[in-house]
Amino acid sequence: MIRKALAASALLAATPLAAQSTTQEEIDARYDRALAAGYKALMLCSAISSAEHARQNRTAQSVLEWELAGIQQPLDDLVGELPYEIHRRADGERVMHVEVEWAQDMPPRIARSFGAGCTLGPIGIAIPEDETSADYQPPKFRERDRRYPTAALPREVQDGAFGDAYGPGTRTTAVLISKEGRPLFARFAEGFDEDTPQRTWSVAKSIAATYLGALVHRGDLDMHDSAGLGLNSDDPRGTITFDHLLRMASGRYSDTAGNRTDPTYFGGATVAERAAQWPLLHPPGSVFRYANNDTLMAVERAVFHKSGFLPEQLLGRLRMSDTIPEKDWAAALLARPSQWTDEVDIQSMLDAMANRPSRDYSGGYILSSQVWSSPKDLARLGQLYLDGGVGPDGSRILSEGWVKYVSSPSGPQPDGPFGYGAGFWLFNNSEGVPADTFAAMGNRGQYVVIVPSLNVVIVRRGEDPSGSRFDIAAFTRDVLESLQK
Repeated sequence: MIRKALAASALLAATPLAAQSTTQEEIDARYDRALAAGYKALMLCSAISSAEHARQNRTAQSVLEWELAGIQQPLDDLVGELPYEIHRRADGERVMHVEVEWAQDMPPRIARSFGAGCTLGPIGIAIPEDETSADYQPPKFRERDRRYPTAALPREVQDGAFGDAYGPGTRTTAVLISKEGRPLFARFAEGFDEDTPQRTWSVAKSIAATYLGALVHRGDLDMHDSAGLGLNSDDPRGTITFDHLLRMASGRYSDTAGNRTDPTYFGGATVAERAAQWPLLHPPGSVFRYANNDTLMAVERAVFHKSGFLPEQLLGRLRMSDTIPEKDWAAALLARPSQWTDEVDIQSMLDAMANRPSRDYSGGYILSSQVWSSPKDLARLGQLYLDGGVGPDGSRILSEGWVKYVSSPSGPQPDGPFGYGAGFWLFNNSEGVPADTFAAMGNRGQYVVIVPSLNVVIVRRGEDPSGSRFDIAAFTRDVLESLQK
C-alpha cells in the first residue's frame, strides 16, 4: 500500500499556520493533481476489472498506452508522473481497488471494484483495509483465435479507419459493421476484439435514453411528466420534464460546454450533490445546451422515483453482458452503510437500490458517460433500434413510437453539422448519408451509427487524443457506398 491515510485533525495540527493560506493558482494546481489521480485510478480499475469480467486480458501498460494517453489538459501532463498500485484479492481473481498517489499530506485517490466495474471515492477518503496485495497476480485468460469478415470494405477504407484518413492523430481500436443483424465486417487494434470493453463516454447518454424508453413501455414513466427538479412546488425548475432533459433543453445554467462534470467523473462527488441544483436560465424547451447534468438527473429521477426496474435489468434483456454501468460511491454506502472500507459485491448494491429506503438516497448511476461496453454489445444496442424496439428474444422492450421519438429533431437544435433528437445525434444534414441515420456519440471517438433504411449498424471505437476528431460522417458515407456496390 502506498501510504496509510492520516487523520484530518493530525494533518491540520502538523501544518504551520503560515502554510494554511494559499493562492488560487496553487489551489487550482492541487485540484488538477487530485483530478488527474482520480482519472488514473478509475481508468485503471474500470478498464482492467471490466475486461476480466468479460474474460479478456488487459494489462496496466495497455491502459496507460490507450485510455491514459492523449487525455484532456491539464490532466494529460500529470497522469504519467503519478505512482499507482493495483490491489487484488488474495486469490488474484479480481481487482479490489486501485490507489494513485497525488499529495504528500493526503491519502491516495481510490477506485474500488465491486466485481464488475468500479466506483471512485471522494478526495481524501481512507484506503480500504481489505485483504489485498499489489503483488497478487492477475488471472490469465486463454487467447481466442478468431477470424473476422473483412471482405465487405475496400482495403483503403479499412486502412483509412485505422490510420489518419478520417482525422489526423485519431486512434481506432475497433470497427464492427452489421447488416440485418449479421456481422459484415470487423477489425481491431492489437490487444482488442469484439468483447473488449472500453469506456463509452457519451454513448452512455443513448443507453440512458434506451433505459427511459424501456420505462415508458413498462408504463412507469411519461416523458412529459415533471422530472421533479427544484426544491418545492414554487420552484420553476419543477416545469422541466424528462423530455426536456433528454433533448438537452432543460434551460438550466451551464458553466462550461457540456457542464464539465469533472467533480463527479474524477473528483468522486455524487450525482445528487453536483447535478441537481443548477439554476434555471431559459424557459425549459427553448434553448439547446449540451449538458451531462441533464442526462444524469433524468436517470437519477427515473431510477429512484419512478421505477424499481434498473439499468442492469435492461442490459440483461438486451444480452449486453459485457456492458457495465458504473455508479457514484454513495451507492456502495447504501448497500453497506457502515463504512466505505466494507467489502460490497455488485448484487448487494443492486438489491439495496431496488429496495431503497427513501427518495432522498443520493447514490446514482453516472449514465452520462461512465459505462464500459464492448463493440459486440454496442452493435446489439443498435440492432434494438433497427428491430423497432424488439429485443433479441422477440419481446418488445421499447414502444413502437420510441425509435421515431429519439430520432426526431423536435426540440431546439445545436449549431454544427449534426442535429439532436432525444439522447441521440442525427445525420439529417450529412451529405451522402441517408437522412434517417442517427447515432450514439462519445468522447475520444465512440460511435454507434444506426441506418434504418439500409438496416445497418456501424460501431467505431477509439481512444482519440484530445483535439483530434474522427470524421464519422465521412466514414459512414464511405462504408455505406462500399456496402451498396
